[in-house]
Amino acid sequence: MQLPKGKKHNWQGAAAVLTLAAVLAGTLYAFFYLRHDPTLTNMSGRLQGMSLKHPLGTDHLGRDVLTRLFLGGQQTIGSSFLALLAALAIGIPSGLIAGFKRGWVDRVFMRIADGFLAFPDTIVAIVLSGLLGPGIGNLVLAIVMVKWVSYARLVRSTVLSESQKEYVLIARINGLSARKIMCKHLFPHIAGNVLVLASLDLGKIILLISSLSYIGLGAQPPTPEWGAMLNDARPYFQSMPALMIYPGLAIVLVVLLANMLGDYLYDRFDVKRRGSHDFIR
Repeated sequence: MQLPKGKKHNWQGAAAVLTLAAVLAGTLYAFFYLRHDPTLTNMSGRLQGMSLKHPLGTDHLGRDVLTRLFLGGQQTIGSSFLALLAALAIGIPSGLIAGFKRGWVDRVFMRIADGFLAFPDTIVAIVLSGLLGPGIGNLVLAIVMVKWVSYARLVRSTVLSESQKEYVLIARINGLSARKIMCKHLFPHIAGNVLVLASLDLGKIILLISSLSYIGLGAQPPTPEWGAMLNDARPYFQSMPALMIYPGLAIVLVVLLANMLGDYLYDRFDVKRRGSHDFIR
């Protein structure tokens, strides 16, 4: 039986939220309750299969794979959320100010934005990560420096459109300050579009952190992280393929759920009708 469009999207959104919440709950459970030390090596118990003691086996250094998988989710998902929130914290105020103030402020912002958008996000993130040095903190900083521009451009375009409408002109005539107009009148109009873009971007950021950690620019040993776990397991793919399959499936699952949530919000806020889809990339 085919679900009506609205019910189908509601089901997708609810499933994505609930499953993402379950994944986050699992990472917290691992942090507080799992018995194994994710960095403790045991060479006598390396590359073991599934057992009651090690439900997903052990890696090449005898570390429990299940514990590292859950704690690696904290690094991957937690770092992605941190990068996303930091990009929002920079991009939203920048776009508001540039779109509302205009003049030289807007011109300076547009030149900076054009410079960042001249190259693909991944290339710029790799270059910045290489310049800053390996480490999950530097990787998050590099992603923030790349991602804030998209939110600022989206907010700026919405503010330029909304600031010409009657309710903003009336607010100005009534003597409201620029800060109050931006916070009380303009921000509610940009919140939906920003939320959609952020949900669509979450999966991209998770992939970016995992891929850069895979090539050694992110989390450093012995810190568990899904991309770094893939890199550690690469030499053992023939003899122990599960070591790469588990973190790979975890990345695919979380990115798929984030995209499902983004698609649901995209339809929920009817972004196409508002004409802001040109800024989602």
